[in-house]
Amino acid sequence: MSTGSSSARMSGGPRSQDLRTRVDGGAGLERRARATVRLDGIDHRLLAALAEDARMPNNALAARVGIAPSTCLTRVRRLRDEGVIRGFHADVDPALAGRPLQAIIAVRMQGAARSHLPAFARELARLPGVLDVYLIGGAHDFFVHVTAPDSDVLNDFVIENLSANPGVALTETNLIFQHTRGGWY
Repeated sequence: MSTGSSSARMSGGPRSQDLRTRVDGGAGLERRARATVRLDGIDHRLLAALAEDARMPNNALAARVGIAPSTCLTRVRRLRDEGVIRGFHADVDPALAGRPLQAIIAVRMQGAARSHLPAFARELARLPGVLDVYLIGGAHDFFVHVTAPDSDVLNDFVIENLSANPGVALTETNLIFQHTRGGWY
């Protein structure tokens, strides 16, 4: 299961809501509660295989993990329903898609704007070129991962969407020279 700028999301089922604490009353930002889903060795092998190739057909996934296809289907469905699997995503190469410049923009908000963090995060996530928005602790409030076709477009993005916003106190743009995706599992 990989992340990228283009994604087709499959939401978790009703039970997955029980496992999340909504930061903003259900508007997009979430924090995982301490409760976790009980997973066994087969579940972990399924997750590792799907993290490597989320498009693997069910029968191939079952064979790789060593279980029957019907069992595999049931277990993957349960993992989705429990919210362990949040979605399946296309890993798009931004450079090959015409957006070779990537940056992480650190954003610090004005003190009075802190009550609007969830709304601001949703607003940022909808902007063209934004891959991810992270609400963080520390000196900054957000890290925003963006792509752009060139430095002029990146500059315009920062000025028009961040610096011009009266709630934004500071931005710091860090260019990404190389990116190596880790295997989380």
